[in-house]
Amino acid sequence: MKIGKQARRDAKELFLACRRDGVLNETRVRQTVTQVLASKPRNYLAALTHFQRLVELDIQGRTVRIENAVPTSESQMATLKASLTQKYGAGLDFQFFVDPSLIGGLRIQIGSDVFDGTVKTRLAALENSF
Repeated sequence: MKIGKQARRDAKELFLACRRDGVLNETRVRQTVTQVLASKPRNYLAALTHFQRLVELDIQGRTVRIENAVPTSESQMATLKASLTQKYGAGLDFQFFVDPSLIGGLRIQIGSDVFDGTVKTRLAALENSF
């Protein structure tokens, strides 16, 4: 479905209205969708489709996936959370994973940003350089 300019503007207004202190409020999102479905303004399906995409992008941008070769200690978790919250703002959802194939180091993914300091990646880069 092609989404027109007005529907995009309406969706963006809805999205911005659902944010509190820079963080998306899930309750407001649900209330907004319910109100739009009840009133059914012009092009509401296109606006809701784009609104859904904006919400998905925000959730992805607030999800932090941290992979380590060994289990991450509590102090390391606290340090990582503090530094990433300072850089990206509040409202981050942290997920910690253990992946022994990384050999060592960390891989941090926040939305589309990836910080890869793993030994596996360095070895692959070294292999490709020959």
